[in-house]
Amino acid sequence: MTTVVNALAVGESELVPRAKAGDQEAFSALLSPLIGSAYRLAGAMLHDRHAAEDIVQDSSIKAWRKLQQLKAGTEMRPWFLGIVANECRSARRTSWWSVLKLANPERPEPPVGDSLAAFADLRRAIRRLRHRRRLLLVLHWYLDLPLAEVAAIAGSSQDAVKSELARAVRQLRDMLLVGEE
Repeated sequence: MTTVVNALAVGESELVPRAKAGDQEAFSALLSPLIGSAYRLAGAMLHDRHAAEDIVQDSSIKAWRKLQQLKAGTEMRPWFLGIVANECRSARRTSWWSVLKLANPERPEPPVGDSLAAFADLRRAIRRLRHRRRLLLVLHWYLDLPLAEVAAIAGSSQDAVKSELARAVRQLRDMLLVGEE
């Protein structure tokens, strides 16, 4: 019987070398707490539950294969969520994505209260944002990641992330105001 490694009992700094040496349990202990965030990120970026599941699974495999590329001192969460974000971007760029999305026409929205209608308008506006802006919004506001981690995932400085987030919020505000008129 194998023993399950507890990521909280053993620090990430001890698990990473073990995982790099081929210890699957150590890798699982590193990845397990990140799967929920990865799934939420993929779901928010793709708006498709099944595609999000596939992306997280593919990203997990890619992370296992590329674990040697994880630099010393780099935290696992931003590194792994960066892989998920890149996989989402790649999935959206494929020609099959548009074919698959056309196969599922949008369902008409049932009549809802004002707050739910406003939420639906916000979701539609977020979907219309460029990938990078949507990614930054999802990472910072939906997954509640600190700016330092958002910057690490996006491969930018914190100042660049702050500026891009401000632009994204301004763009959303403009889209929502146009929708009200």
